[in-house]
Amino acid sequence: MRPEKPRRPERRAGFYAERLSHAAQVIAAFSVKYGVLGFQLARKFVFSLSGQLLILTAIFIAIVEAVIVIPSLASDHERWLLDRVRQAELVSQSIDVAQNNAVSKEVSNQLRRSAGVLYLAVEINGESYRLYDSRVGVPEEVLDLRQSHKNLWHDILYLWAPWKTFMGQPDRLIHIVAQPKVRGGQEIEIVVKAEPLKTYLKSSLGSMLRVSLSISFLAGFLVFLGLSVFIVRPIRQLTKGIVRFKSNPEDATAAPRPSDRMDEIGQIEREMASMQEEVRQALRSRARLAALGQAVSKINHDLRNMLTAAQMASDRLANSADPTVAKALPRLERALDRAVSLAQNVLTYGKSDEQTPQIQIVRLKELAEAAAEDAGLILANLAPEGVRFISKVAKGFNLEVDPEQLHRILVNLMRNARQAIELQPNRKARGRVTLTAIKTSEEVLLIVADNGPGIPEKLREKLFQPFTSSSTPGGSGLGLAIGRELAQLHGGDVRLVSTGTDGTTFEVRLPLKV
Repeated sequence: MRPEKPRRPERRAGFYAERLSHAAQVIAAFSVKYGVLGFQLARKFVFSLSGQLLILTAIFIAIVEAVIVIPSLASDHERWLLDRVRQAELVSQSIDVAQNNAVSKEVSNQLRRSAGVLYLAVEINGESYRLYDSRVGVPEEVLDLRQSHKNLWHDILYLWAPWKTFMGQPDRLIHIVAQPKVRGGQEIEIVVKAEPLKTYLKSSLGSMLRVSLSISFLAGFLVFLGLSVFIVRPIRQLTKGIVRFKSNPEDATAAPRPSDRMDEIGQIEREMASMQEEVRQALRSRARLAALGQAVSKINHDLRNMLTAAQMASDRLANSADPTVAKALPRLERALDRAVSLAQNVLTYGKSDEQTPQIQIVRLKELAEAAAEDAGLILANLAPEGVRFISKVAKGFNLEVDPEQLHRILVNLMRNARQAIELQPNRKARGRVTLTAIKTSEEVLLIVADNGPGIPEKLREKLFQPFTSSSTPGGSGLGLAIGRELAQLHGGDVRLVSTGTDGTTFEVRLPLKV
């Protein structure tokens, strides 16, 4: 039997191609993932305070570079040309010692090469002498170094000259006129090639950029580092503190400790810490008040049930023939009415928020008369008793408000005025409450005035604070607070215009919507 030949392993080209394809996909996925992540980080940094500070620093460095490089390069340009002029002056002295002030062509070429010029013209003893090559033409455009700093236009040309040399053609020639200093005469003219000057300016520009950029970047880095440490980092810490406070305002351990800095940053830190502590205390008080409000609501509900039962009992007592009961019954009814009103006002004010005004077009005259009736005012002039309501509102006076909320505002103001007038001792004149409406280009003014005794001075400072401004027995001190809140929901306000022995005037200001 022949021995079997060993089998060669099959080539798995498809397997390796699949592996390579999978590796390429993984690399591409990682490239996209980290590319997007890097772009997001870069974008976040650019729009951050540090990124904007870095961009501003780079812009300032570029401005400083321009301020340094442009004048320095123009100075180097002028210095190189003046060096050629001085060399040409020294060479021109060879003409003075020559016989008849004339030199051969070979000597002329050597002199021009030693001076680095293609053309030289000087004045000797009142006569003009030239060293030149007939194959070289003299450019008509002249650069006069005698007038480089005489006015603004010459200064602009002086700063522009190096860049003109940079952009010039390789075979460009420069025709220069200057004032001699080594020898006498009015002027000296030379023609030089621009290419050596361009090479010199490139070398000079490179040196200036290296030095100035190093200094600028060092200064910019120090400025950036200083601003980052003393401004950006504290602001970033303040931002983090605000974010932590927003997430959990009641956590006192998360409050950052203000630094001892005496500048504006330190003041901001201290004011922020103080404000957060005040808000934290207000939240604690609000939580306690919320718990108390829930308890008051429950007590108020039970109290109203009791008062209702008491009113029903007083109604049954009205049928009693006992004269003592009949005499005491009106006082009992008034006391019960005041208690029910107080309970209702407390319950109304205890709501967390008033409803958003439902704006409608309202006829003010009808709404005001209905509010006056609910406030206990007398509309008819022939009524013998009671506080009279006088409306100075035109029949067609309309405005856009929530009718229910405006009704409540007017009722509170009118009821307060009526009660103050009725409680005034030894009053002789009949009480009256007047409503006047004025419409301006921007707002509507409703003026409620009375001829009552005025508001005591000790109550004026706390007039619109709840539970503190009532001077009426059995009053809750909520009417003005509720009225102002409703007016502010409309974008307006309620304010005291005047008060005194001749009466009190309130003004309801509502923005004009028509």
